[in-house]
Amino acid sequence: MRRREFITLLSGAAAAWPLAARAQQGERVRRIGVLMNLAADDPEGQGRLAAFLQGLQQLGWTAGRNLQIDTRWVAGNADHIRKHATELVALAPDVILSTGTAVAGPLLQATRTVPIVFVQVVDPVGAGFVASLARPGGNATGFTTFEYGIGAKWLELLKEIAPSVTRAAIIRDPAITAGIGQFGAIQSVAPLVGIEVNPVDVRDAGEIERAMTAFARVSNGGLIVTGSTLAIVHRELITTLAARHRLPAIYSQRVFVTGGGLISYGPDRVDQHRRAAGYVDRILKGEKPADLPVQAPTKYDLVINLKTARALGLTVPATVLARADEVIE
Repeated sequence: MRRREFITLLSGAAAAWPLAARAQQGERVRRIGVLMNLAADDPEGQGRLAAFLQGLQQLGWTAGRNLQIDTRWVAGNADHIRKHATELVALAPDVILSTGTAVAGPLLQATRTVPIVFVQVVDPVGAGFVASLARPGGNATGFTTFEYGIGAKWLELLKEIAPSVTRAAIIRDPAITAGIGQFGAIQSVAPLVGIEVNPVDVRDAGEIERAMTAFARVSNGGLIVTGSTLAIVHRELITTLAARHRLPAIYSQRVFVTGGGLISYGPDRVDQHRRAAGYVDRILKGEKPADLPVQAPTKYDLVINLKTARALGLTVPATVLARADEVIE
């Protein structure tokens, strides 16, 4: 998307048009709350929100004409999440878009009546967000990021691209069920590929730096960064430390690799936000979240940064390159 188009789109979403202007349109104005897990100035978050707004426009919903959108950004801060969740619920929106497991939990604590469409949630059943994937049964539905079994794939890819790795630090958020579940899934298959795994809890930048520095003191180490809001908020620090300590690393999101990370395998988060517009549209037209099944990703992308591989002294096997959806030179 060109910069001018994005700014125009975002400005339209942010503005609350005067009541007189809305009345002239002769349409009922619906209200949507959006709770984004990243910072307002994060380009990745802006791109995801833009995809959601584009999806709404394609379905006939335009900010300022028949839609008012209230957006809050939390940058992974737990206090801000709770505060803004309460604020958005108090506005009595017709539906709320929630990004990330760490955001969906407090939002559902704030309301069990306002419809919620979530994206980027790993285990909505285990987290208590829905009764089942097929029939959510409450006021929330949405899109899962992946199943825990993807952890085995991350481990296999790490071993394929860096055969000398015998130890792996697993960066996770222990405050969410997905953080514990992802580590458990990786830990269960680690002996099969000959890798010892150690959890590294993501709470703040200082903890990440101390843990990664300590882990890197012993040779033959690698890194797996599981899916969490805090990991993406601290992505620049994580990729910088991985490069400094020469740790081959695999990530759950493409944005890490475009920022200098080695390899990623996971679904397209931007596409999830675009698809979420379809569920918001259906709810605005009268359907209930309880009756809309939670959807899984339709595609997983393998992205490799060859420049980073060369800097680490790694030769990416031809078999891995052949499977890549995107190769960054």
